[in-house]
Amino acid sequence: MAIEVVAQKRATQGTGASRRLRRDKKVPGIVYGGKETPVMIELEHNALYHQLRNEAFHASILTLNVDGSRSQVLLRAVNMHPWKQQVDHIDFQRVAADKKIHMKVPLHFVNQEISPAIKLSAALVNHAMNEVEIQCLPADLPEFIEVDLKDLAVGHAIHVSELTMPKGVEPVVHRGEDPVVVNAVMPRAAAAEEEVAAEAAAVPVSEVPAAKQAAKPEEAKPAEGKKPEKK
Repeated sequence: MAIEVVAQKRATQGTGASRRLRRDKKVPGIVYGGKETPVMIELEHNALYHQLRNEAFHASILTLNVDGSRSQVLLRAVNMHPWKQQVDHIDFQRVAADKKIHMKVPLHFVNQEISPAIKLSAALVNHAMNEVEIQCLPADLPEFIEVDLKDLAVGHAIHVSELTMPKGVEPVVHRGEDPVVVNAVMPRAAAAEEEVAAEAAAVPVSEVPAAKQAAKPEEAKPAEGKKPEKK
């Protein structure tokens, strides 16, 4: 999906200039990378804010239009106001078609409702990761990676190495590591009940002690030194 971001060059810099831009409903930013020099830019806040709500905007090659001059870029950083719904600053990086890029892309989990973990065991499915870092050429950058859970069973997990990557895309992991993406476990209460039931089933009937019979109450004895009363 092609996404174009419209911006203008800005001549002023500094904290005061950025504050004035924000008062005018604009966002200060910068575009850097490649063989060109960094360019200070400004963008319309409302249009940018709505684009940032689109998941694809964060993991796609974007077309940045600066005063009519277009270049291919990646979103690299967004600074938000601590409590307002306001974008304070944004960074874009130029990309070259023949150079691989490193990017974090979202994970989309599918078929969880038909997995054995859910249908047969009512297990808890834990998403250990919601995004994965990949490397690829800009033209091969996917908007997301799909994780199919149709075969996920209780006690099992899916690791990064088991993900189906699109052509030309490789996961980025530390040497010797294979992080868990998602796993399925039994809820604590259900697991405890199963453990108790298993222990009970493992005890032979011959080893279960018989119930003790209740002792008959003893007849009342006369107190020492006293004769029993005559009826």
